[in-house]
Amino acid sequence: MRVLHFFKTYWPDTFGGMERAIHAIACGTSKLGIEPTVLSLSRKPQQNTVFFDGHWAYKARLDLEIASTGFSLDAFKRFGELAAKADVIHYHFPWPFMDLVHFGTRVRKPTVVTYQSDIVKQSVLLQLYRPLMHRFLNSVDRIVVASPNYLETSKVLRGQRAKTVVIPNGLEASAYPEPSEGRLRAWRRRFPGQFFLFTGVLRYYKGLHILIEAARLSGYPVVVVGAGPMEREWRAQASQLSNVHFVGALEEEDKIALLKLCTAVVFPSHLRSEAFGLSLVEAAMFGKPMISCEIGTGTSFINLDKVTGLVVPPGDAPALAEAMARIWVDSDMAGRFGKNAVERYESLFTAEQMALAYAKLYRDLVRIG
Repeated sequence: MRVLHFFKTYWPDTFGGMERAIHAIACGTSKLGIEPTVLSLSRKPQQNTVFFDGHWAYKARLDLEIASTGFSLDAFKRFGELAAKADVIHYHFPWPFMDLVHFGTRVRKPTVVTYQSDIVKQSVLLQLYRPLMHRFLNSVDRIVVASPNYLETSKVLRGQRAKTVVIPNGLEASAYPEPSEGRLRAWRRRFPGQFFLFTGVLRYYKGLHILIEAARLSGYPVVVVGAGPMEREWRAQASQLSNVHFVGALEEEDKIALLKLCTAVVFPSHLRSEAFGLSLVEAAMFGKPMISCEIGTGTSFINLDKVTGLVVPPGDAPALAEAMARIWVDSDMAGRFGKNAVERYESLFTAEQMALAYAKLYRDLVRIG
């Protein structure tokens, strides 16, 4: 069975949270008799069309970008060609141009859309896009969300519950490199003792300004792994603090070393643009207690308050600092949270479970179609 994934960006152009989720679905289902391909946009389509981890990542030429939405005339042709060979089309929402391609190519194949996030930042443009968005969601066969929390709180999905299913995003523990003892020693020398860790792309909704203020209030050391558009601003905010350390984007082995060494993972995302939080799944996978914010999304599905960590109100630096203090001083509680986190990862968030659920969904759609 052939499945075509369609999203605006993918490896090697970018590899953020949504791209990683697509990659995990593609790799997981390929072990179950599914042949995945991915189509995305690129300014260098020939150079960046690659065979990646057992599947082709095809590119259409990116012509222009408006409000984070890529447009491409070439995409209509490339999508039509690849969709003709596919048994199922798998869209990844949101991307308004994708809706136009869906209707413009008039491909008659079973369709599933993974609803990654509501549109939050572009609220003005959403008013123009809303009619097309609802027409698109009404037209697809199935909608997938990664958590029941998001399904319950999304106004857009209220009218789509009959065809919406929950399939949590999953990660494969064996895909992560084991850091060498030398790498661990190097990071222990740099950050001896306890510290809190943040990992992720430094985007506006990640809430690092709140974490930096919490670090100022608490005095606890915080290590920030990642790069992104907000990096300069947040580095400037933390420039007078000796306990906040930006280490940039790291190789996987270094990131895993810091995950193993940290006291807890702090995930201060404060807006619904953070629809799930794969960094929290990574933390759970490595048995780390977590601190996150209640924003009505998958973050509170991964991190259960007082079970796998602590959940605080969004945008509340004093509450975040207090949660950090509780975990810092109570090692028994932190250890209990970490143990529960591993158990929750193994029961809900493995790549194998996710792949099995998607493979079943694909086969059901083809059988019905």
